[in-house]
Amino acid sequence: MTLQKKTSARRPASAVKSRGRSAASSPKAMDGLPFPVVGIGASAGGLESCTALLKALPAKPGMAFVVVQHLDPHHQSLLPQLLSRATKMAVTQVEDGLGLQPHRVYVIPPNCDLTLREGVLRLFPRQQTGGQHMPIDRFLSSLAEDQTRRAIGIILSGTGSDGTFGLEAIKSEGGITFAQDPKSAPYPGMPESAIAA
Repeated sequence: MTLQKKTSARRPASAVKSRGRSAASSPKAMDGLPFPVVGIGASAGGLESCTALLKALPAKPGMAFVVVQHLDPHHQSLLPQLLSRATKMAVTQVEDGLGLQPHRVYVIPPNCDLTLREGVLRLFPRQQTGGQHMPIDRFLSSLAEDQTRRAIGIILSGTGSDGTFGLEAIKSEGGITFAQDPKSAPYPGMPESAIAA
């Protein structure tokens, strides 16, 4: 698996909706957690890609990792157990109100939406809407707002476009974004959408 850093020219602040402030002028830009937070979004084929990514990381990377994968809302997830085999970092299924710590991996539970506020993970019942469920966009957008320049977004294998808006939010706050090389993704739709944006 390879990742591609999104290197397109950054759009002017006027072209991106960023809650009326830029990353450089944000009072929160240096007030967030004292370590980067990495949001990882995946869907179909995402387990293989996420496992490969975690295997390549050191035991103490100095960051917190939050995995948001499209899960069946009606079945218990084995994702924390499966990912724990790929890394020496502790892997935890998120509980509401959990504060982030570095060198740890946090996994969204099924039938939930997840956000980050003041360095704390918040769970909400999955939003039932007529459209597509977009939990990756919701988390990455909250990550961008909460951690600004310390936010990192990664989109891995999956179908559809979930995560594209979230990566745009992270870039607009001065964070860093990556997408899996579509050639290495079992399902390239999400990475292709992110790269095209």
